[in-house]
Formats: sequence, structure tokens, C-alpha cells
Amino acid sequence: MGLARNVVGIIGNVISFGLFLSPVPTFFRIYKNKAVEEFQPYPYLCTVLNCIFWMFYGLPIVKKDNILVLTINSVGLVIELLYLTVYVVYANDRKKRLRVAHILLAEAALTVAIVLIAMLCFDKHRSLFVGIIADVFNIIMYAAPLGIWKKVITTKSVEYMPFWLSVAGLSNGICWTIYGLIPFDLFLLVSNGLGAIFGVIQLGLYCYFYFYGEKNSKEGAKKQSEVQLSNHPTGAA
Repeated sequence: MGLARNVVGIIGNVISFGLFLSPVPTFFRIYKNKAVEEFQPYPYLCTVLNCIFWMFYGLPIVKKDNILVLTINSVGLVIELLYLTVYVVYANDRKKRLRVAHILLAEAALTVAIVLIAMLCFDKHRSLFVGIIADVFNIIMYAAPLGIWKKVITTKSVEYMPFWLSVAGLSNGICWTIYGLIPFDLFLLVSNGLGAIFGVIQLGLYCYFYFYGEKNSKEGAKKQSEVQLSNHPTGAA
């Protein structure tokens, strides 16, 4: 069982790493144009907090034998901070830079508070406390595309929904759901199980509107897919 869990966890790490790298075209565009344009930093700021809490959950002092959860979210945290660095460098509005800085400070304060509460107030139920918090943020990450579903249904067009990114999101949810089953881990199971369900629905919408919806130009689909990358959840676990 241990070998099977490690294999599934490694596959999940690879898929999650791909999801973390999915916004690269967006930030290459920002670098190329030397401007952040209409892109917002909030998805990356949310993912930073999500990675931090899953890193904490993966520590042996909270939950034993969760090293793969710890490693991928550590990598994800570094990647997200690099994205935010690029954003701040090319944000030509001082207010945007300050907003990112203030939110990061708030997240740091929240992290310190959660860690102190978990370590000082919880012993036997520490994993329960941290797991609930991590699950909440992971569900938020997975639920982020709900707005895109509405857009797809309204426009009857799949140009707002990148296919391979949707496949990767579904695969990510399935892998980490299986990882949460061997052995049973309620918190990995709940949020990633919901993520897998969201992924199935999303691909179902894609297939339906790809065949029966409005046809869009490849150029328009490519442009919208690139924009959409900045709003896709990249939570790993």
C-alpha cells in the first residue's frame, strides 16, 4: 500500500507541477509587453495561502507520512511568489504594488496566527484543525472556474475554457483523491474529490459546447485561453 501511495503521489506531484506552470504564458505576455494590462494578482495571492496551509498540513508535526504534499506545495509556493514578483515589477500603478504587498503581509499575519493556534491550542486534533483550513482554501481554488462555466453557457462557446488545462485540473483532482484513499485521509479526499467532480462537469460542458455550441476562430480561442490562465486554480493538494 505504501508503494502504491507513493506512486500516485509522485504522479500527482507531476500534474500539480504542470498546473503551477500553467500561467507561464500569461507572465511571458506581461514580460513581453512590460505591463500587467488587465491581469489581476488575486488568483496567485490566494494560491500562495493555499500552498502555505498545505505545506503546514504536510509537516510531520501535523500529519505524518505526507512528504509529497509538503514538497509539491513548497515548489508551488516558490513559483507563485515568482509570479507575484513579475507582477509587481511590471505593475505601472503604485496602488497595485501596494495592494499586493498589503495582502501578502495580511497572509503572513494569518499564517502566523494559524500556526500559533495549532501548536499551542491543539495536540491530538491538530491535523483536524489544519486540515479543515487547508480544505476550505483548496475548495475555493477548485471552485474558481465556476464563473467560466457561466460564461461558456451564456456565450455557447468554449473559447473561454482551455481544454488541456481542464484535463490537467481533472487529473489533479483524481490523483490526489486516490492519494487520500491509501490510506484514508479525509481532508485530501474531500477537497480533491470535489475538484474531480468539478473537473468532470467542466469537461462535460466543454464537450457539449464544442460540438453543439457556437464556433469561434482559433485566434480568439487562443487569446481567451491565455487570459483564462490567470484565473485558473493551481492548488496542488
